[in-house]
Amino acid sequence: MENRRNQVVASDGVRAMMESALTARDRVGVQDFVLLENYTSEAAFIENLRKRFKENLIYTYIGSVLVSVNPYKDLEIYTKNHMERYRGVNFYEVSPHIYAVADNSYRSMRTERKDQCILISGESGAGKTEASKKILQYYAVTCPASEQVQTIKDRLLQSNPVLEAFGNAKTLRNDNSSRFGKYMDIQFDFKYPSLTHSCSSSSPPPPWYLLRRQGAPMGGHIINYLLEKSRVVHQNHGERNFHIFYQLIEGGEEDLLRRLGLERNPQQYQYLVKGNCPKVSSINDRSDWKVVRKALSVIGFNEDDVEELLNIIASVLHVGNVQYGAEDGNACITSDTQIKYLSRLLGVNGTVLTEALTHKKIIAKGEELMSPLNLEQASSARDALAKAVYGRTFTWLVNKINASLAYADDSYKNYSVIGLLDIYGFEVFQHNSFEQFCINYCNEKLQQLFIELTLKSEQEEYEAEGITWEPVQYFNNKIICDLVEEKFKGIVSILDEECLRPGDASDITFLEKLENTVGGHPHFVTHKLADAKTRKLMGREEFRLLHYAGEVNYNVNGFLDKNNDLLFRNLKEVMCMSENKILNQCFNREELSDKKRPDTAATQFKASLAKLMEILMSKEPSYVRCIKPNDSKQAVRFDEVLIRHQVKYLGLMENLRVRRAGFAYRRRYEVFLQRYKSLCPDTWPTWQGKQADGVATLVKHLGYKPEEYKLGRSKIFIRFPKTLFSTEEALETRKHSIATKLQAGWRGYSQRSKYQKLRTAAISIQAWWRGILARRRAKRRRQAADTIRRFIKGFIYRHKDRCPENEYFLDYVRFSFLMKLHRNLPKNVLDKSWPTPPAALTEASEHLRKLSMQNMVWSYCKKISPEWKHQLEQKMIASEIFKDKKDNYPQSVPKLFVSTRLNGEDLNPKVLQALGTEKMKYAVPVTKYDRKGYKARPRQLLLTSSSAVIVEETKLKQRIDYGDLKGISVSSLSDGLFVLHVPSDDNKQKGDVVLQSDHVIETLTKIAICSDKIHSININQGSIKFTLAQGKEGIIDFTPGSELLVAKAKNGHLSVTAPRLNSR
Repeated sequence: MENRRNQVVASDGVRAMMESALTARDRVGVQDFVLLENYTSEAAFIENLRKRFKENLIYTYIGSVLVSVNPYKDLEIYTKNHMERYRGVNFYEVSPHIYAVADNSYRSMRTERKDQCILISGESGAGKTEASKKILQYYAVTCPASEQVQTIKDRLLQSNPVLEAFGNAKTLRNDNSSRFGKYMDIQFDFKYPSLTHSCSSSSPPPPWYLLRRQGAPMGGHIINYLLEKSRVVHQNHGERNFHIFYQLIEGGEEDLLRRLGLERNPQQYQYLVKGNCPKVSSINDRSDWKVVRKALSVIGFNEDDVEELLNIIASVLHVGNVQYGAEDGNACITSDTQIKYLSRLLGVNGTVLTEALTHKKIIAKGEELMSPLNLEQASSARDALAKAVYGRTFTWLVNKINASLAYADDSYKNYSVIGLLDIYGFEVFQHNSFEQFCINYCNEKLQQLFIELTLKSEQEEYEAEGITWEPVQYFNNKIICDLVEEKFKGIVSILDEECLRPGDASDITFLEKLENTVGGHPHFVTHKLADAKTRKLMGREEFRLLHYAGEVNYNVNGFLDKNNDLLFRNLKEVMCMSENKILNQCFNREELSDKKRPDTAATQFKASLAKLMEILMSKEPSYVRCIKPNDSKQAVRFDEVLIRHQVKYLGLMENLRVRRAGFAYRRRYEVFLQRYKSLCPDTWPTWQGKQADGVATLVKHLGYKPEEYKLGRSKIFIRFPKTLFSTEEALETRKHSIATKLQAGWRGYSQRSKYQKLRTAAISIQAWWRGILARRRAKRRRQAADTIRRFIKGFIYRHKDRCPENEYFLDYVRFSFLMKLHRNLPKNVLDKSWPTPPAALTEASEHLRKLSMQNMVWSYCKKISPEWKHQLEQKMIASEIFKDKKDNYPQSVPKLFVSTRLNGEDLNPKVLQALGTEKMKYAVPVTKYDRKGYKARPRQLLLTSSSAVIVEETKLKQRIDYGDLKGISVSSLSDGLFVLHVPSDDNKQKGDVVLQSDHVIETLTKIAICSDKIHSININQGSIKFTLAQGKEGIIDFTPGSELLVAKAKNGHLSVTAPRLNSR
C-alpha cells in the first residue's frame, strides 16, 4: 500500500524529482553536493551554497545529510500544504527540506521497525532550535491523533517555550541561543497490543488500538546536557541572563511581583546588569511570559508547582543582590532585606542562611568547625549557591516535563523512537574556556560517530546491492578523542587529578601537568612547547588542541573551579532544610551523609556523553547541519569568510569526500528507467521486460563506460556527476523532439476529431434550425390570422360594453392612445396641448393630464432658485390682487419686481439715522397730493417691517403703522394713484394719504406683503372717497381719457384722467 501510494504521488506531476532541477544548476546550484563536479574544492562548495541562498533555497543535501542555511526571514515553505507534499514521499523525489528528513526518519522507523535519531548541530544562531521545532510541528500535524495522542502532541510542542525560557538566552551571536544541549526521544507505537484485557474477540477493536498501529506519538523523554550555569551570575557585555528572569519581571502581574519581592526593573538586580542589555528589540518578554504560563499549564503544572518554581527564580535574583562588607577581614552581610525575602521564598531559616553565606563548615577528626569566609570567598559561595539552585531546578524542570510526556499505559511498553539531538556546534572564540573545551570535545565524539555511521551505512548499501566495497581513506579523529578522554592519561583525567590532589593546586599547575603528561602528543601544543612562530599566537596560560575542524586555543583560567563546581556543605544543609517542595527534590539529604566526593563537571559530562553515544549508536541516524550566513542577522547577506569557517568546523568537506569516495549517484531501477527511457528506442515508450534488463539496455545505448557505473540488485550506481549531467542534458534535448512529435500527433488527432465533431454538429444544428424556422412561420401565420379576426370582430362591437368579442380591440385602442400620449406629452407648463382620448379613457385621460401638469410644475419648481421663487411669489400676489381688475396690470407682468427703487445714496443720512435699527424692506419715490388744494409734493415712501414712512427730504413726515392701516384704495384705470386709509380718530394722523407711484403695481404688492393686507386693497371704478382732517371727506374722480391728467376739479374733487390700455 505504501509503495503504491508513493508511485501515485511520484507520478502526479506535483512532486518533481530532484534530477529535474539539474538543468537549472548554473543558476540555483545542485540540490545535492555529491553532484558537484569539483567536489574537493571548498570554493565550489561555498559557491553552490551562495547560489541557492540567493534564490531562497536554504536546504541542500550531502547524500542523506541536510545542510540548512538560516535565512533570517520568514519563508512560505512551512505551511500544512508543504507538510502534505513531503508526507510519505521518497527522500529524493522532492527538493531538499527539513520535512523530508523528518518524514524519511518516520517512514524508516515505520517500515524497518528500527529506532531513528536526527542529529542537529551548528553554531549559535544557525537555526538548530528552529529546525527541531519544525520537525516537532511536522510530526504533530502529519501523525494520526486521538484525544490522548493530541494531549501528548500539545505537550511535546509546549515543552519548547518552557525549555527556551529557562535554558535559552540572548548572546552576541543569537537572540535565542540554547545554552544547553538537548536530546529528545519521541515515542511512537505501531504494534498491536494484546486485547484480552480490554475487549472480547467478537467485539471490534477500540479506536486507540488502531491508532497505535498507525504510528501515533504516545510519549516522549528529554535529556539535557551541560547547562551554562555560569550565565546565571555573569554575562558578557551585550548578552543577557536566561529569558525567564526578564519574562517574569516584564510580564508578571503586580500582585505576583509584590509576593516575590520584585520590582519591574531589571536594572535593580546584580545578576541582570552584567551584560548591560536588559531589553532586546526582537524579544517581547511580556508576550513570551504569557506563552510560558500557558505552556506550563498544558504540560501539567498546577498552581502550587508554578508558585514554588517562581519562588526559586525570584530567590536567585535576591541571592545576587546580597551585599557583603568586611569586619576584621571576614565577610558579613550588610543588609538583611534580601535574607528576609530568601527566607520566605525558599522556606529556610534566615539566621542559618546568613551564617552559611559567610562561613564554611570544616570537618576535622570528626569535629565540625565553622570557618569564616573573606569577601572573595563569600562572593564565590553566594554565586555557587545561585548556580546550584538554578542548575538543579532546571534538571528538575526537565524531569517534570518528562513525567508529563511519559506514556501512561504501563500494559504496553514496546515503542519505536525518533530522537532529536539539538546540541551546540563546534565553538571557537577569541577567548575559549572550560565550556568551549567540553562543547568541542562533544563535537569530536559526534564527528567520530558521524564518520563511522556514514561509512557503515555506505558499506551496508553496497553489500545489499552486491557492489564491491572499496576502502575509504579518511581522517580518524579517535586520536583526538583519546587525548581528551583516555583513562589516567587524558586531559579530563589530568584535570580531575589536579582538582582532587592535596596541596596548592591551580590552573597553572594543571597546565604544567598537561605539558609533562601529554606534551609529546601531535595534537597538543602549549606556549612552552610551541615553536617561535606559534608562541606569538598563544598566551602563556593557554594550550592548543588540533581538532578535526581546526586549531583552538584554550585559556586554563577557571578550569579547576568550573570542573569542581562545588557547593559548601553548610549551604547544602540549608537547601536540604528548605520547605520549598522543588528544592526538597533537588537537594537530597543523602548527599550530606555520602562521604564520597561528587564527580567533577568534566567527568559527569564525559559519562553523559558516553551514554549519548550509546543511544545514538543504537539508532539509525539522520543529520541536519545548520549554518548561519552572517553575524548581523541580515536576511540577504552572505559572509563567505564566516561560512567557510562553519563548513570547516562542521566537517562538511570531509563528509562530502567520504560520500563521494564511491558512487556519486544511485537510484532504483524503476525510477531511473522511468525518467530516461525516452533516450533509447528499445525502452521507449514502454519496456516490457525486467527493470534491471531495461536499465542495462538503456545505459548500453547511452554509451556508459564500465568504470562509470555499476548495476546492483535493485539500483544503478553512477560514479561521476558528469555522467549524470550528460544524461540529463541528452534528456533535455530529447524532450524537444518528443514534444514536437507529440504535439504534431496530438494536433492532427485533435483537429480531425474537432472537424468530425463540428461537421456532425453542423448537420444536426441545420436540421434542427430548419424545423424551428418552419414551426415559427406556421405559428406566426396562425397568430396573425387570429389577431385580424379578433380586431375585425372588436371593431364591429366597439360601441357595446366590454365583452370577449371587443376586449382585444378596446385594449388595442387604449394602448394606442397611451403610446400616442407617451410620444406627445406636453413639454412645459405653458403647453396646453393634449391628445383627444377615446370615450373609454376620458376620465383616465383627465387624471393623467392633471398628473402630468403637476409633475411638470413640480419639476419646474424644483429647478427654480430662491431669488426667482421670491419673485414668482410676489407676482402671484400681484396677480391675485390686480388680475382682470387693474387696467395697467398686464403691462406689469413681464417687468420684474425689484427689491427697492431707492438705494442708500438716494436717501438722506438723517432719514436713515431717524429710522434707527429698523430695517428698510422697500423704498420708492412717490408724489403726495395735499389735502388742501391737492398740490403735488415729491416724497419718498419707505416700507419697514412694522410701518410705512413718508419722507420729505430730511424729515419723516408721516409714519403709518401696519396695524393702523385700515385699507388701500386704487382705481381700475391705468393711473398710479392710491389712497392709504388710516383711522380718523387717530390724532397722530392727519387723514388718509393720497399718493401716486410710477410703479403702482409693484408698490402696492410690496405694501400688501409687508403689512399682510393682501385682501385689504380695494380696486374702485369711478371714484374713491377718503378722509381729510377734522372728519371731512374728499373724493377722487377717475375718468378714462387719452392721456394721464391729475388736477383739482371745479367741484372741489381731485380729477384723474387716465388712458385705457386694455379693453375688459
